[in-house]
Amino acid sequence: MSLKKADLIITDINYILTMDKTLTEFNNADIVVKDGKIIDIGQNKKNEYFGKTITGKNKIAVPGFINTHTHAAMTLLRGYGSDNPLKVWLEEYIWPAEGKFVSYEFVRDGTHIAVYEMLRAGTTTFVDMYFYENAVADVIKHVGIRGVLSTGILDFPTPGAKTPEEGIAKTVEFINEYKNDPFVIPAIGPHAPYTCSPQTLKKAYEVAEKYDILYHIHIAETEFEVKTVKEKYGKTPVEHLKSVGVLSDRTLAAHMVYPTDKEINILSEMGVKVAHCPESNLKLASGIAPVPKMIEKGVVVGIGTDGTASNDDLDIIGEISTAAKLHKGATKDPTVLNAKQALLMATRWGAEALRMEDRIGSIEKGKYADIVLIDISQPHLNPLYDPYTQIVYSAKGCDVDTVLIGGQIKVLNKNVIAVDREEVLSKAFYWREKIIGLKRS
Repeated sequence: MSLKKADLIITDINYILTMDKTLTEFNNADIVVKDGKIIDIGQNKKNEYFGKTITGKNKIAVPGFINTHTHAAMTLLRGYGSDNPLKVWLEEYIWPAEGKFVSYEFVRDGTHIAVYEMLRAGTTTFVDMYFYENAVADVIKHVGIRGVLSTGILDFPTPGAKTPEEGIAKTVEFINEYKNDPFVIPAIGPHAPYTCSPQTLKKAYEVAEKYDILYHIHIAETEFEVKTVKEKYGKTPVEHLKSVGVLSDRTLAAHMVYPTDKEINILSEMGVKVAHCPESNLKLASGIAPVPKMIEKGVVVGIGTDGTASNDDLDIIGEISTAAKLHKGATKDPTVLNAKQALLMATRWGAEALRMEDRIGSIEKGKYADIVLIDISQPHLNPLYDPYTQIVYSAKGCDVDTVLIGGQIKVLNKNVIAVDREEVLSKAFYWREKIIGLKRS
């Protein structure tokens, strides 16, 4: 039998958790990659193909993790003003620093740090909402990670846009520049129903429909937001957004901490997806989202870290572990949000939340070879009875050994080869001195 050509063969993987619709698993098997996509999976495939090989011994293979909500450049504000009430944190720390420093260079350098951190912990796709997203796109193109990028649009001046109309116009320019790009995926990001008028929300949604892109928005994140929207519009946030006409399967709702039962039904009926950010919500004392109830009603829920100013890391494995345990404690039910569901939030459900499930989110033939290998030759991961529970309850981001995006190796033997570590650290030190100087002045 003649061998078939492949670009890469990952051999002898102990466990392959495909996260497909039937949760197919393979043991002691191989994954074959060609032209950036998975072309074969199974035992002894290394005997059918020739090409570059890397070993999967003592590894669990999972789809590349998907971070469904973050503000990547806020790595530069990690830990800044922590342990303060939200109002003090924003008004005395975050907003003054952003007002003084947010620029193309700030966003580029902050994203560079974030991308290193995300790759090291196995994230291969992230959803961003911030400013100067052209800087984020430049980092993405240089590194080769996937990003769904939206500029935050608000009804008052922001870095890069004096009006919401200008923010929307710049988003359209961004869409036209990056349409059909496999790594930079444009989205539109009206900030929230309490910071955007119905007119702004609707105009942004018209752009999302016209260009068939994601509509990324914060909804019901805090009790303050719910109260403000009720007072202004006489409706809860989800009911208000439904009346405006901006809820559909292209709507990605970040946080969703305070939906009513009626609103959860609306989310399910309209196909709205949710990005759950448990650690940020805990640190900012925002509350606990009713994720088990949303999942029970058929709402697709992905996992997000939010920005590192309120998390304070981008370790997606840590995030799903927190989520799984948090909801058991909150509901007093140890069966809710089990390990398989938690892992789905970071993989296939995350891909569904981005409307990208045809390309990423599971290890299947024809999909992009976005693959993570987790090193299980560690005392804290043994004895191993169930690979799902071991990832969710015992593993950490630092256990990620290898990361592939589109078949290209970005992390190997726990070393990030796509981003220079020393360069990342020098940028962090540089901005620390500038921001500390602001607080002292």
